[in-house]
Amino acid sequence: MGIFERFLSVWVATAIVAGMALGLLVPEVFTAIAAAEVARVNLVVAVLIWLMIYPMMIQIDLGAIRDVGRKPKGLLLTLVINWLIKPFSMALLGWLFFRVFFASWVDPQTASEYIAGMILLGVAPCTAMVFVWSQLTKGDPNYTLVQVSVNDLIMVFAFAPITGFLLGVTDIQVPWNTLMLSVGLYVVLPLLAGYLTRKVLTVDGSAEALNRFVDAIKPWSIVGLITTVVILFGLQANTIVARPLDILLIAIPLTIQTYGIFAIAYWAALRLKLAHNIAAPACMIGTSNFFELAVAVAISLFGLHSGAALATVVGVLVEVPVMLSLVAFANRTRHWFPA
Repeated sequence: MGIFERFLSVWVATAIVAGMALGLLVPEVFTAIAAAEVARVNLVVAVLIWLMIYPMMIQIDLGAIRDVGRKPKGLLLTLVINWLIKPFSMALLGWLFFRVFFASWVDPQTASEYIAGMILLGVAPCTAMVFVWSQLTKGDPNYTLVQVSVNDLIMVFAFAPITGFLLGVTDIQVPWNTLMLSVGLYVVLPLLAGYLTRKVLTVDGSAEALNRFVDAIKPWSIVGLITTVVILFGLQANTIVARPLDILLIAIPLTIQTYGIFAIAYWAALRLKLAHNIAAPACMIGTSNFFELAVAVAISLFGLHSGAALATVVGVLVEVPVMLSLVAFANRTRHWFPA
C-alpha cells in the first residue's frame, strides 16, 4: 500500500480545505471550469475522471472470468451484496435520514440531491481500492480479480437501469440520455481502453511491461481524484460555509451503510464457511464503493454545483478511514473462519 493510498483520507481532507479556500478567494476560476460543458458533461472533470478510472481498468483481466466456477460461493456472496442488497439499502437509508430524520434541517430539493448522490455510491461497487483491501487482509489475489472483473462486466449493463429505477422511486427526474452517456463514457470506454492496453502490453505473455506501466500511471489516478475534490469543493464553498452541518448529515447514513453492509456480508461469509482469504475480499468488495464513477455520474446528471456531487465526495472522505477499520477487524477475526 503506497503513501498515496495509505494517507488518502489526509489528501482528501487537504483537498477539501484547499478547494473551499480557493472557491471563496477566486470563484471566477471555478465558474469558468463549470462552463466547460458538452451535453451536460463537464470536459475538465471528464479528463480527471479518466485519469482516475483508466489505471484501474487496465488491471482488470477479462480472461480471468473463465475461473469463475472455482469456489463459486465467494463470488455469489459478492454479487448478492452488490446488486440485490446494497443499492436498495442505500436508497432506503437516504430516504429515511433526509426525508424523515433530517427533514427539518435540509430543504426538500437539497435532500433529493443528497439521496441521489448516496444512491449513485450504492449502485457502484468498488473496482480499484478493493485490491488494496484484499492485499491488507491477505486475500487470494486471483480470486479477487475474478470477483472485480465479474462485477465490472455486470456494472456495464446493470448500473444505468438500477440507478434509474432507484432515482425514480425517490421522485427524482432521471435524464436517461445523460445517464447512458455517463455509463458509456466512464465505464464502457475505459474498460475497452484498459483491455486494449493490457492486450498490447502482454503480447509477449509477460506481465512485466504491464506492471511497469500501471506503476507509472497509478499516481495520476490519485492526482485526478484530488483535483476533482478541489474543484467540487471549490464550487460548493459558499454552500458549505452557509451549511457546514450538511457534511456531517451526509456522513452519518453513509457510515451506517458501510458498517451495516459489512456486517451482513461477514455474517453470510461465516454461514457459508468460506476461507478467510476468499471471505475478506468478498466482504470488502461488497462494502466499498466505486466513488470515482459515482462522482462522475453525479456531475453529469446533476451538475458540478449539485448536492448529489457533494454527497459522492463526502463518500470518499468517509469510506477510506471506515474501510481501514474494517480491514483491521477482518484481520483480528481471521480465526473465525476455517483454515
